[in-house]
Amino acid sequence: MTDTRIDFPRELNPDQLAAATAPPGPALVLAGAGSGKTRTLTYRVAYLVENGLPPDQILLLTFTNKAAREMLERVRNLLPHDISRLWGGTFHSIGNRILRRHAAAVGLEPGFTILDRDDARDLLGACFPSVGINPKEKRFPKPSAILELLSFSANTTRPIEELLGAEYAHLEEFGDTLARLAAEYRRRKTASNAADYDDLLTLPLELLRRDPRLAEHYQHRWACVLVDEYQDTNRVQADFIDLVSSAHRNVTVVGDDAQSIYSWRGANFENILSFPDRYPGARVFRIELNYRSVPQILSLANASIANNTRQFAKVLRATLEAGPRPHLIATPDTDSQARFIAREILNLHSNGTPLREIAVLYRAHAHAIELQMELVRCRIPFVITSGVQFFEQAHIKDVAAYLKTAFNPFDEIAFKRVAKLMPGVGERSAEKLWLLVRGQPEWPADAGPAKAAKDWGQLRQLVAQLRGQPGIAVPDAITWVLDASYRDILDLKYDNHQQRLDDIQQLQEFSRRFDSVPDLLAQVSLMTGVDASYGSADGDDVLRLSTVHQAKGLEWEAAFVIMLCDGAFPLGRLVDDEAQLEEERRLFYVAVTRAKRRLYLTFPQMRFGRGAGGGDLFQRPSRFLTELPPGLAETTRVHIPREHAHRQRHRRDAEFDPWDPE
Repeated sequence: MTDTRIDFPRELNPDQLAAATAPPGPALVLAGAGSGKTRTLTYRVAYLVENGLPPDQILLLTFTNKAAREMLERVRNLLPHDISRLWGGTFHSIGNRILRRHAAAVGLEPGFTILDRDDARDLLGACFPSVGINPKEKRFPKPSAILELLSFSANTTRPIEELLGAEYAHLEEFGDTLARLAAEYRRRKTASNAADYDDLLTLPLELLRRDPRLAEHYQHRWACVLVDEYQDTNRVQADFIDLVSSAHRNVTVVGDDAQSIYSWRGANFENILSFPDRYPGARVFRIELNYRSVPQILSLANASIANNTRQFAKVLRATLEAGPRPHLIATPDTDSQARFIAREILNLHSNGTPLREIAVLYRAHAHAIELQMELVRCRIPFVITSGVQFFEQAHIKDVAAYLKTAFNPFDEIAFKRVAKLMPGVGERSAEKLWLLVRGQPEWPADAGPAKAAKDWGQLRQLVAQLRGQPGIAVPDAITWVLDASYRDILDLKYDNHQQRLDDIQQLQEFSRRFDSVPDLLAQVSLMTGVDASYGSADGDDVLRLSTVHQAKGLEWEAAFVIMLCDGAFPLGRLVDDEAQLEEERRLFYVAVTRAKRRLYLTFPQMRFGRGAGGGDLFQRPSRFLTELPPGLAETTRVHIPREHAHRQRHRRDAEFDPWDPE
């Protein structure tokens, strides 16, 4: 009989092996950049199952659906066991599963709708009249700004009043009104049988805290808790982990404190720093062997992050052979910086580096304006990691709104979105229609305005048909939406209607994996909110432009980190706060460790329009550069004439035209 057991010492390096095969109990795995974090966590799951732990007693928490799918697929390939009952997914998806089982305890029905960010913003805006707000008569923050405040409050567990006196001081004068608005928003969510993304985190924790017997049930159900990217957890997520693992303390968290860069969206750096204190006796494992970058890049990264005082000290060690030293490039101004980068990208490409293996990283999108112009002039194709994602497109959200309206008769936002697609129906008419049909099994035939009589009839019939067949195949439900009226709306509303129709047909193909329409809608909402930061241009040989935040977790053969001026990177408004400055340095560390072989650090010595009267202003190089020991980078001052970059472009044009659609 063939031995199917995994040879862990052969598959893992000693650091990974120690973490993956750790005995029961709390464990903090500090996995440095490029050290095989996902591999270690995957083998940890496989080790537990191979040693007798039933998969349904494992909870695996991740930050993206992609990460969860990748790890579970790897485990399936490693083991001959059925792991389908393992609880694995994002914090939001696990929260959704808990709430579906216990919705009544938090005032919801099991078929509740998940509001994505746009839906939540619209529902919040619909609350304005109820609390006496008329934005036309008085300056008042937009719903999106208020929603950001409410979300930050939820994820950090800090009261709105506290935030208004600190990070959101510019909204302090509206404090009383915002409190009433927040209460009305919560009321309307419940009345709409809906939950927003933040509720998927806060409500399960609230539920388990309020019901000790239910908390005990999940504590015993999950005999082992594993967490990916622990450095990115917020207060609610950390409290949830602590609660469900409190009975057995068998929790393994994997992360890198040196890559904690999301405090602006609620991530709490203290969670990973304080883990050994909150879990006395916890084992701490360091995985420092790097498989991504040449030693010269790692030397620079190690030297930079060593300047942070609050951290778990680590030293990344390279497995790759020696390569070129990083290049530190000073250019006269931002235009010269752009021309240098374009020239170097063309040189790299002509020497065999695919464009998809090159990235330009920056602290803020505004830092790449000149570069984008130069790339267009040089006809270098590029994509910016910040575009509208598939599930956030208007026509996809329209189709989802039709389905939500049919399957959740209390979803106010979905109904109003659909209603306003009809001729002659604006916000006021949509509100009147909503008051007539809310929660009603049948809708009046003559409720819509005269201009929309035909469309109202079609919508009424569609909703009745879908409600009459709750078990309808999901692709068929989408076909019904198209045939009812939406295909005509596409033709009339958009000039690229065929492309949008193709998208909807792609949605139909995607929907085949779901057993019901509510299952599809829940997954679409979760994917829109969690995975949006990871854009894609798979298969296209194009250059990637990205903020460092959006580049985390990715890697390229060559990376340019640009606009490394003090005040730009790090941002000027953050340098006087030591905690924020250290996070900026961690962001720089993330940026440089994205490069495998070639790293370029650039800064302009002058920036136009930054001085008094709009003149040029001399720029100091980033302190993250000046604090580095000498000799770690090849320092060069360059001046690239515009004509030179264009000559490079024309030579490249003889080989291929990147803008040719063929």
